[in-house]
Amino acid sequence: MKPIQNELNKKMDAQFQERFQSIQEELLADPQIQKFVQENKEVTSETIEKGLGKLYEFKNQQHDCAECPSVKECVNTIGGFVPKLSLTRGLIDIEYSPCQQKLVEDERRKTENMISSMHMPKDVLKATLDDIRIYSEERSDLAEKARAFVEEVKTTGELPRKGFYLYGDFGVGKSFLLGAIANELATLKVATVLVYVPEFLRELKNAIGTPKLEEKFEFAKKAPVLMLDDMGAESLTAWTRDEILGSILHYRMAEQLPTFISSNLDYDGLEASISKTNKGEFDPVKAKRIMERIKAITEPIFLKGFNLRDFN
Repeated sequence: MKPIQNELNKKMDAQFQERFQSIQEELLADPQIQKFVQENKEVTSETIEKGLGKLYEFKNQQHDCAECPSVKECVNTIGGFVPKLSLTRGLIDIEYSPCQQKLVEDERRKTENMISSMHMPKDVLKATLDDIRIYSEERSDLAEKARAFVEEVKTTGELPRKGFYLYGDFGVGKSFLLGAIANELATLKVATVLVYVPEFLRELKNAIGTPKLEEKFEFAKKAPVLMLDDMGAESLTAWTRDEILGSILHYRMAEQLPTFISSNLDYDGLEASISKTNKGEFDPVKAKRIMERIKAITEPIFLKGFNLRDFN
């Protein structure tokens, strides 16, 4: 029996070695692992042999967010984090850093904890500039301007001074574009506060007499990038127009912080709208003052198109 057992052991050892060699060859054929080995000249065959477990762990994970709809559904070892190979004291190791989807969700959660009126409809939760529907030259130009804004942040590390004043009919994609820009900026770790203006003003009004009022107001006012969605749809009081919107816009103009605004009204239409309060008071001077601030911090862009909601 002993010779037979020895033969079986030898066969098992040979199969193990063959499988071990196959796994090693498969791992070393991976382009990212090859790049790591080429960039770290001190990596030897012994280093690779000792680090096969780490290499295997690295190869069998997602290295971007292309297939992860959310952090909750992430398939990686540490949800919401992508692996990167490293060399620690001569041994192969893995470092984990937040993925783009986690950065977006963390920034959104932080804002939602502060301002419940943050406006991010389901269709823009993962919107990117590549998702913008291009069916006219005007929309193509707008998409390029949005890309140029994000690219400037990416290449210079600085925020442009001006945002966009997007105006056009209902459902042409104004909110979607704002959401897409906000998501792209989140991947660059740029905090964006996007609020639905009517709800935001209602929220601040309900916070009068509490410490939350100043907290929420300052959070929006000083956001690196502020997006005011559907301006002109709200019923204004003198207080919300002058003390809230006026103060926010004045601060952002003085500090040269980029601000995006969407509206169904052009500049003239918005000025006429905010000149009147819900009590019928008429103050064109204060409306003009607010519009001067808006014009100083935004570039007007007419978003032409058909109602995309009819096709959803």
